[in-house]
Amino acid sequence: MTRLTLPTEKMLAEKADGIGWMTFNNPERRNAIGFAMREAILEIIDDFENDEDVRVIVMRGAGDKAFVSGSDISEFAALRSTPQQIKVYEELSSRVNAAYDNIRKPLIAMIQGFCMGGGLGTALQADIRIANSTSVFGVPAARLGLGYPYRNMKRIVDLIGPSKTKEVFFTARQYNASEALSMGLINQVVEPDALEETVVSLAANIAENAPLTIAMAKLIVAETLKPEGERDLELCAEAVDLCMNSEDYKEGRTAFMEKRRPDFKGR
Repeated sequence: MTRLTLPTEKMLAEKADGIGWMTFNNPERRNAIGFAMREAILEIIDDFENDEDVRVIVMRGAGDKAFVSGSDISEFAALRSTPQQIKVYEELSSRVNAAYDNIRKPLIAMIQGFCMGGGLGTALQADIRIANSTSVFGVPAARLGLGYPYRNMKRIVDLIGPSKTKEVFFTARQYNASEALSMGLINQVVEPDALEETVVSLAANIAENAPLTIAMAKLIVAETLKPEGERDLELCAEAVDLCMNSEDYKEGRTAFMEKRRPDFKGR
């Protein structure tokens, strides 16, 4: 296992067996994300994206109380109270959002405990969300007077639809894991003692598959969610061609004929 050296102890990053683990390590505040953590997230994503040995990224919260409970509001008085500070904070948040958007590799959220507000927004950055039965979800913006940017709202609408999104925001209530599953916020619910095993098994399965095919699927799904006039169909076609002309495609065909497990290289 390889560990990254980061500027804050409130974020952890490890790499092992094709999986990059990103851990929100602020359990005293239910893993609320602060300024320094956001800066570290940028470093982690950049490292994982550029490491060919990392095939899948998993993000999780430290401890058993929360995935992420939102932004670390305790920092706001010192770091987000003047117009200039607010501008700097929002620019960093935008860079983090862009980094998540540009991840080409599969991203899995391993969720336990609270997943609220900005924490739910973080979970929605993932391609797949696996939660345990103790998980709690919600967006308490209406109890705080907060506004949510279009990008964040659209991500929720794309996932659960406009009616359910309105319910989540209008009521500001908490939803249990079963409710979150039924509305499509998460992919799967397991018991607490099975969460890590389930996520590792899923990540290992994905890591064995062809990276170019997975990147193609992720790219094209993202394009389908854009308005029709904004979809880059040429880029989609290029991604398909890249797969069909790859060494991995040859390896996949050969392995199938030889009845063995393929050894994909991502090229």
